[in-house]
Amino acid sequence: MESETVVETARRLASALKPGDLDHTLAQITAAAVEVLPEVEACSITILHADGSLETAAPTDEKLWVLDRAQYAFREGPCYAAAVDSVHITCPHIETDERFPRYAQVAREAGVRAQAGLRLYDGPASRGALNLYSETPGAFADLELLGPLFAHQSAVAINYAHEIRELKEAVRTRGAIGQAVGVVMERYKLNDQRAFAFLTRLSQHRNIKLRRIAEEIVADVTSNR
Repeated sequence: MESETVVETARRLASALKPGDLDHTLAQITAAAVEVLPEVEACSITILHADGSLETAAPTDEKLWVLDRAQYAFREGPCYAAAVDSVHITCPHIETDERFPRYAQVAREAGVRAQAGLRLYDGPASRGALNLYSETPGAFADLELLGPLFAHQSAVAINYAHEIRELKEAVRTRGAIGQAVGVVMERYKLNDQRAFAFLTRLSQHRNIKLRRIAEEIVADVTSNR
């Protein structure tokens, strides 16, 4: 593949992926895959959670719900393999691919002739893979170069979205704890340090996160007004 093509693909991808929250970012990634990557006609993201459960996110076509679920049920197929086992996997002829005998029939009935799976990220609580679908037999011949490029830029966007979510959560948590400290100070005539220590002991005694304790206290006050 010519270097100009790679550069142009990178430019288009960078233009398509704008900063945003996680759900919006995932939807941008799957839409960009259909727009930017050659021969991709539909796309979804598989999320492997820490408990082993699998979830589909941001599909660009309704039929992908069925196709992805079939791969999870059979524990075979490109999207399952990319999320669980392989970093990248390409299947130009899915219906004759001996690695996925059960899923191949489901793909054929849905009109899918080629698939690919690209690992997007590996996190402490989840792992994500990009699922690419095509109705063209032999598709994804150029994916060897463009696939890792797309996965890298998508991972950057996802990491940024995670940071935004964590920052918002930190702000929300701090606000709730601050409100709860105020409630305890007023209720038990304590200073702020002793009120915070009270909340901490309660959190440890009940084995519940401090944020949850704070939210319960604030909710109780609000409901009794």
